[in-house]
Amino acid sequence: LRFKIMRNVQKFENLLRDVMSLYATQDEKKQAAAKAALKHLPKGGILGVGTGSTVNFLIELLPELQLEAAVASSEATAQRLKKLGIEVVDMNHVGGLDAYVDGADEIDRHLHMIKGGGAALTREKIVASIARKFVCIVDDSKWVDQLAHEFPLPVEVIPMARSAVARKIVSLGGDPVYREGVVTDNGNVILDVYNLNILNALELEKTLNDIPGVVCNGIFAINKADIAVVATDNGIEERTAV
Repeated sequence: LRFKIMRNVQKFENLLRDVMSLYATQDEKKQAAAKAALKHLPKGGILGVGTGSTVNFLIELLPELQLEAAVASSEATAQRLKKLGIEVVDMNHVGGLDAYVDGADEIDRHLHMIKGGGAALTREKIVASIARKFVCIVDDSKWVDQLAHEFPLPVEVIPMARSAVARKIVSLGGDPVYREGVVTDNGNVILDVYNLNILNALELEKTLNDIPGVVCNGIFAINKADIAVVATDNGIEERTAV
C-alpha cells in the first residue's frame, strides 16, 4: 500500500512539473511576442493599449518608447500604465492613435479575432477603431483555423436584456452562458456563446451587434489586426492577412 501511495505521489509530482513547465513556456512566448512588437509601435507617440496577460508583459517594456501618452482599454491597464509613469489620457481628447496593441483569445489567417476573455471587449474595440495600425501579439496557442471552435464568443449585454439576447443567440445556433460574477467597466454583463459555427466573421459580427441589448460582441473582423506578432516554438513570426 505504501508503495502504491508513493507511486501515485510521484505521478502527481511529475504531472505538476509538466503543468508548471507548460505555463513557464507559454509565459516565455508571451514575453517574446511583447518584445518583438516594440518595433511596430511609435516612439514618442500616442499608443492605444489593450488588456490581458500578453499585453501586461508589453506594458513593462513601454517606457523604452518614451510615449507622449497612452489610451487604455480598461481600468486595469490604465493602472498599470500609471504605475510606470506613462500618462493615460481620455480618448475624447485625442483625434487618433499612432497604433493600438493588444492580444487575442483567438486569431485566424484573416487576422480576424475573438476577444473579451477579460471582459474588456467593448473598450478594446472602441480604442482600436481610431488607431492607424492594429498590432496583435499572441503565442501560437491562440492561432486557429476557425474562430470560436474552442473558445466561446463573449458578448457584452445590458443587464435587463440578458435573457432576451440569450434567446436570440440561441435562434442563431449558439449556446449562451451567463458569466456569473462579472461586471464590465461599463456596468454590463457578459454572455459567453458556445457552439457557433463562424463561417463569415464579418457578417456575424454585424448580426450580433444589431440585436437590441447587445453592447458589443467579441468578434474583431471590422477592426481586424494589421499584423500579428506570433511567438512559436521556433521563434517569432510576423503574419499578415491571407
